[in-house]
Amino acid sequence: MKALDYIALILVIIGAINWGLIGFFQINIVDILFGYATIFSRTVYSLVGIAGVYSLSFFTKERVTA
Repeated sequence: MKALDYIALILVIIGAINWGLIGFFQINIVDILFGYATIFSRTVYSLVGIAGVYSLSFFTKERVTA
């Protein structure tokens, strides 16, 4: 995996954990850390969204089998 793949995976995991916390406990970590609808929280949401779209390319990559 390339470094960009790892970064995208980490951002997708952060987004998934945040959505899980919202769904189960109504706690939004991004808003708690960066404030509601600030430029920082919008940037985090945008990066997570871009990482999610980028992660779709994982389905088309060839897998290495041992």
